[in-house]
Amino acid sequence: MSVNTLPDPVATLGSFLRDRRSKLQPGTDVQGRRRTPGLRREEVAARAHVSVVWYTWLEQGRGGPPSSEVLERLAIALELDATGREMLFLLAQQRLPPVNPVELRPISPALQSVLDGMPASPAIVKTPTWDIVAWNQAAMAVLTNFTVLEPRERNVLRRMFSNAEVRAALPDWEEVARLAIAVFRIDVARTGGSPEAVELAAELHESSEDFRRLWADQDVRDHGVGIKRLTHPVLGALELDYSTFSVDGADGLSMVVFTPRSTEQARAISALIASQKTHIAS
Repeated sequence: MSVNTLPDPVATLGSFLRDRRSKLQPGTDVQGRRRTPGLRREEVAARAHVSVVWYTWLEQGRGGPPSSEVLERLAIALELDATGREMLFLLAQQRLPPVNPVELRPISPALQSVLDGMPASPAIVKTPTWDIVAWNQAAMAVLTNFTVLEPRERNVLRRMFSNAEVRAALPDWEEVARLAIAVFRIDVARTGGSPEAVELAAELHESSEDFRRLWADQDVRDHGVGIKRLTHPVLGALELDYSTFSVDGADGLSMVVFTPRSTEQARAISALIASQKTHIAS
């Protein structure tokens, strides 16, 4: 009888090391056929200048936490980027950035004013578990009317993997979904994990085959900047530059701003907002 194990948003150090090792390609000087992909443990140990036995214990979750010097050598040996290096330190030492679970406070009037001050740029504020807790009028016009949704349904990941209309509106849904999961992993790790994150991951793991498939990649990335493409029912095809910012004074919250890539699109968004306000007023 098979046993279903619910996923944990925060990986273990051992599983993270094994995953990154499996994705590295041996150098051209390595001879012979390999039964498994990636580097062998002894090759990573040699790169990091540690013993094979000690590195094996590390992957098996044995022994104490590695020193910062050893972690730096492991990051180089495993060819980690900045986000991967951060994840390595978080898993090994639970430091940088804060690891205590965050206590989210209500959105301040000042933060809402910042959102409202971008009339043609959709902007949202999200938690580490990707619950949308604040938005502006442009976000309601372009993304969705958050006010008519139950709080539970204002979750980006839940909508992405369970709402057919959301999926149809994203021409590059696969890449967007892959990025969302990768950012979700590091967001949750940065705040030390939470029961809500475990519950959400378990729910999506159970209900969505696509989530299970993408989750298995164990990718971690920063949200950063990029281009969001979507098909709007009124405005048609849109391209928006997005940028992500941490919200000072509200640990764990981040603001995502979507800026129209052309003056024409900005005008179209403003016109749509004006028409919606006129409809409500009438």
